[in-house]
Order: sequence, then C-alpha cells, then structure tokens
Amino acid sequence: MNHTNSHRAGFARKLLPIAAAAALLGAAASAHAADAVVLYTADGLENLYKDVLPAFEKKEGVKVNIVTAGSGEVVNRANVEKDSPKADVIVTLPPFIQQAQQSGLLQPYQSVNYKNVPTIAKATDGSWATFVNNYFSFAINPDVVKNEPKTFADLLHPDYSGKVAYSNPATAGDGMAVIILTTSLMGEDKAFDYLKKLEQSAKFHTKGTGYLDVLLSRNEISVANGDLQMDLDDAANGGLSLKPIFLAADAGGRPTTFQLPYAIGLIKNGPNQAEGKKLIDYLMSTDVQSKVPDIFGIPARTDVALTGKNGEAVKQAIQGVKLIPVDWNQVMAKKADWTTRWKNEVIGTSGKQIEVVKPK
Repeated sequence: MNHTNSHRAGFARKLLPIAAAAALLGAAASAHAADAVVLYTADGLENLYKDVLPAFEKKEGVKVNIVTAGSGEVVNRANVEKDSPKADVIVTLPPFIQQAQQSGLLQPYQSVNYKNVPTIAKATDGSWATFVNNYFSFAINPDVVKNEPKTFADLLHPDYSGKVAYSNPATAGDGMAVIILTTSLMGEDKAFDYLKKLEQSAKFHTKGTGYLDVLLSRNEISVANGDLQMDLDDAANGGLSLKPIFLAADAGGRPTTFQLPYAIGLIKNGPNQAEGKKLIDYLMSTDVQSKVPDIFGIPARTDVALTGKNGEAVKQAIQGVKLIPVDWNQVMAKKADWTTRWKNEVIGTSGKQIEVVKPK
C-alpha cells in the first residue's frame, strides 16, 4: 500500500462522514425487526468488527449496522433518541458508559459471558461490562518528532507550538482522559493551569480521537492524545505514521497512565433487543475475545490470555509504565464541571475550533 493510499485507508476507516452517519441512522430507523441490529460504537475497533461480525451476520441472518463516532457523541446521540431508540447495542469508553447508565439509556442484561469479566470491570446490575481493555496514551509522528517528549512539561516546548491537538473532553472519552490524568497527577487547579499553557501550542481540538491519528500521520500536528489499542492498530494495520507514548509528571519520574476500556451495553427499548443480546453474547464469547489481541486490545475476560505477536507488542508498550486507579464515580461527579471549566478557562474567547470532524 503506498503512503497516500494508506492515509486514505486510515482516513476512510476513522472518519464516518455526517452524511453516511445520517444514512445509517435512516437505515437503522427503517431496519427494525429481525433484519438488522444497530451498533453505536466509539472509534478504534473497526478492524475487530470487520473480522468478527460477518460470522455473526451469517449465523443469525441479520445485518449489523454500525454507527461510529467519539465516545461522548454516541451516548449523546442515544440520549437524543431516548424516546424512540434507533440503536440496540452501544460500545463506548468511561465515563460515558457510566453516563449512559445514569441517564437510563441502558437495559440491564446479565450476559452469560460476563461471568469471566472481573467484578471491578462491569456494572453489578449488568448495565455494562468491559469489552476490550485498553490504556490511555499520547501519540507522536515518529518521522517528525525526533526527541520524544518524556514529561507533560516537554509538550510546552516551542518545538511543539501549533503542533499539538487533543480531542474535545465533552465529546471524546480520550479527551476527557487528558483531564483525568492531569488532575490525578497535578491536582485540579494546577492541571487547568497546565492545560491553559498547553493551549498556546494547540492547533485545534477534534470531536473524536480517531481523527487525530490521520492528522498526525499527515504531519498537520506532531503530538496528540490517543489510546494504546487504537494507536498501535492504526500504525500496524492502517498504514499510519504514529507511535504511542506515555508521559511522566516530572523529569526522572515514571511514565504514568490508567486503564481506559471499551465497554458494552444493551440500549433500553432498542428496536431489536433479542438480536442485541445475541450480539453482546457473541462479542463477549471466547472466540471473539481471543481475537482482541490481534487489534492490540486486551481481552476483557480473565480466561482469555493476551497472546500472539500483537499481544506481546502491547505488553512491551506498557512495560515500566505506572498504572494509577481511577474512581469513575468521582469522574462522573466532576465531569460536567471539568467540561465547563475547560471551555471557559482553557478555550475561553480564543475562538479555537473544538469540534474538528475531519482534516481540511
């Protein structure tokens, strides 16, 4: 695959144009009953779906219609449609899966295949469970960035002026993760002071995180936020020039991150709940979970090992990285305030774009 085409492939995979999304939603609306099941999903798992869904469609005799967007956006869309749901299953990141649960968007469903998911990684009532485990990361274009940043302070260097971007915390789970990690390491006030300084180097913010990988590879930016699974998958299978990195709070400190898993849930009163439940059972099966390492994800089930060449790449990438726990209930309590504070204090009156959907 040549360089231009590889960009285009990554671009096509990552960007679901608004028209296509609208068309899919139209299809979802008309495809009730047994002929389709509709999946709303955060971006990053496209290659897994491409690999595993044809077998499900063949076995069940149903089409799986997929709508892909940022984590917050898929939940916002489901919320808008709450009185007349168009989706059956949702896959999104925390804290947006918890938001969906609190908003009454999810139908508790205790899949038989949740039993091997650790208690800490699922809702007690079956509203959601971890589907693919993952880690928050940053990413660079290794062709352009020769001195890899090691700390958050490094991103403030003049070399990165106008070359930094991260996704909007209001619409993207990985964007909210920027706030979660910086506040965990620095405390809230210092974190927002830092983000204000970083904003002087920021080119813009995107609606979803997947778009950033393409922009990095095109050298429109040099540093962005991401997540380990998506970044490794885009580099290996999307032909994109990017490398995931982890940052330390201080010089000489250990690079630090936290788990940021993809979680799955059943939409309440979805048009095809029976097939939605079967889709969840299938995606959480040992067959599908054993393919999760192929796309650089970590199986959610404790009885499925992280193996193979790509599994080893994940282990290598997180070697020596300090993992910190996250209290998602606290994040949910803070989320609205953090989003408002980010818009007021970090973006302010700059007029900077915060919902870039695709590269110009």
